[in-house]
Amino acid sequence: MMRKVSLVLLGAVFGASAAGMALQPKAFFGGTPAEAAGSAETYKQLNLFGDVFERVRSDYVEKPDDAKLIEGAVNGMLSGLDPHSSFMDAKAFKDMQVQTNGEFGGLGIEVQMFENQVRVEGAIDDTPAARAGVRAKDIITHLDGQPIQGLSLNQAVEKMRGPVNTPIELTVTREGAAEPVKIKIVRDIIRIRSVRFNVEGDDIGYIRVSQFNQQTFEGLKKALDEADQKIAKDKFRGYVLDLRNNPGGLLDQAIAVSDAFLERGEIVSTRGRNPDESQRFNARPGDLAKGKPIIVLVNGGSASASEIVAGALQDHRRATVLGTRSFGKGSVQTIIPLGGNGAIRLTTARYYTPSGKSIQAKGIVPDIESVQEIPEDVKGKDETKGEAGLKGHLKNGDDEASGSSAYVPTDKKDDKQLNYALDLLRGIQSNANFPPSAKSSSAN
Repeated sequence: MMRKVSLVLLGAVFGASAAGMALQPKAFFGGTPAEAAGSAETYKQLNLFGDVFERVRSDYVEKPDDAKLIEGAVNGMLSGLDPHSSFMDAKAFKDMQVQTNGEFGGLGIEVQMFENQVRVEGAIDDTPAARAGVRAKDIITHLDGQPIQGLSLNQAVEKMRGPVNTPIELTVTREGAAEPVKIKIVRDIIRIRSVRFNVEGDDIGYIRVSQFNQQTFEGLKKALDEADQKIAKDKFRGYVLDLRNNPGGLLDQAIAVSDAFLERGEIVSTRGRNPDESQRFNARPGDLAKGKPIIVLVNGGSASASEIVAGALQDHRRATVLGTRSFGKGSVQTIIPLGGNGAIRLTTARYYTPSGKSIQAKGIVPDIESVQEIPEDVKGKDETKGEAGLKGHLKNGDDEASGSSAYVPTDKKDDKQLNYALDLLRGIQSNANFPPSAKSSSAN
């Protein structure tokens, strides 16, 4: 049996595949040598691969790269299993680790491509960029005196990241400045901010979780503490936990976030091909939200770890889930490092909500359905395929249906789902499913 070290659940939005992962340091094949080697028929097929490989090497119109041929064959083998199994080269593996670790050496700015230019969306508080005076809407034109025109956004970001305590000079054009501005910055450890908090009105705590990385639970605790400090006890109506378009992340963080709101009971279970690979994860006593009402927002872009949280709180009647059907990613992938050659991502288990329900290709069905009003220029582009729409996905019965609109308005006044949740918490509107029934479910 392969020993699980840490489980990772990653997802995707707008039709891309959502994936779940588990780090695995041991060799790929377990069991006896005979089981690993396979049958005589397997050897015959491997000989076929060898024959094709040699023919391509010798006869293809251009001399192929042997390493790329092998990589393509490995990736083809894995991707043929299901949408979430694949090969990652060394760079892709490193990028995945940065994403899940939630920290890297860098500057602390959020950027996006705007009219073919790299524009600063904002500087993260208490980071080198913020202290150096980088501002939102600055257009980055040069890095260390070298123009970045023609680089992709990822290439520009890669150049701005680097070892801690190393310097870099940004040249930016700024609204109101007659000349380009040069800003010298020394890189430092940057933590990806996965949790954002604000007070809605003066009575509701709004917590937005954009992904589940190693910083998420600490960010959640900080948000809950901030809510206690900023909202008067006699006015405090409850929380909105926004998981819309959250593609997933680390399973241990999804468990910790669920545990923060639960006193007891199962949070999630995983079941592999072999019974002895099954695992159950349970809540510990202590509700950090102190029993206050919670509404969880989900949509077609909510996948993997975010579905685990929504499913756990829904099954335990701790929160009301509002929005549209989630992505429906219900499997776990094991990440198996291959030394300096990258890693493979292999589907090894399915996961289940506390009531024993698999959301694979079905998604989390909200307690209260609320559909956004879609602008004309977005219609047709807002829908996610969902897991059920992915070719080669793991089947889950005859009633598969997952995914929905993943559109969230940028202006809160147009956000129908959020405003409905706020109205429910304030008692302006009512619904039979809020607050959730105190009747116990099979989750315990």
